[in-house]
Amino acid sequence: MKMKKTTKAVVSAVLVVAMTASCGSAGSAGKSDKDLLTQVKERGTLVVAMEGQWAPWTYHDETDKLVGFDVEVAEGIAEKLGVKAEFVEGEWDGLFAGLDSGRYDMIANGVEITDERKEKYDFTIPYGYIKTSLIVSADNNEIKSFEDLKGKITTNSLASTYETIARSYGVADVLGVDTIDETMNLVLSGRADATLNANVSFYDYMNVHPDAALKEVAQTRDASMVSVPVRKGEEAFLEAVNKAIEDLRNEGRLSEISIKYFGSDISNEK
Repeated sequence: MKMKKTTKAVVSAVLVVAMTASCGSAGSAGKSDKDLLTQVKERGTLVVAMEGQWAPWTYHDETDKLVGFDVEVAEGIAEKLGVKAEFVEGEWDGLFAGLDSGRYDMIANGVEITDERKEKYDFTIPYGYIKTSLIVSADNNEIKSFEDLKGKITTNSLASTYETIARSYGVADVLGVDTIDETMNLVLSGRADATLNANVSFYDYMNVHPDAALKEVAQTRDASMVSVPVRKGEEAFLEAVNKAIEDLRNEGRLSEISIKYFGSDISNEK
């Protein structure tokens, strides 16, 4: 695979947020008396939040174009709804804050379904299945399993599934980062003992950085389900997005997009 850039177009993201607020699109989604599906169809856009710096899920290519697995999945969903996808980039925790406030219609950013998240959001049917890898430097022979993380320092996006897993094994601290490159650099430099990440994201990173002195020492047994979180109470919208995902799967498009970005099909549970 080609080298992938993780630079986030901060200025453009701010402009998009400002435009959507002033035009009454995503900014008014949470205040209208109309249900979300009706709002989306009337405005003609599906406002999708993502980080834009987590290859190969959402990232900027060599021309600074926003691309990735979730980008194309979201575009496919928007197409099925008869509208265009409008992307807004931001930091991980800000994505959910924006969803809560109604600035975004949905998030497409490799979001895994968890019991805690289900208490606050509704989730679509899964469109991806991944496992979590435990990654350390190549010369680290002390950490061989998740249980070995007790008292160690890991690095991940704060409030992510990976931070939650790491803390469940008793880590001493989790260093917050914004990009996968920052994550791996902290492990390579020795500032962090390990990181947890999607197995497919780690494999992609190693394809791009084949000389990186890193290794995978463990992996979760069961696959996590990747889905689209939406605000509770939007049954019509949830049903429409579910149908869109199912149509994309039946047409083989989910599989094609997955193989394009991951080199394997993660769209179906193995």
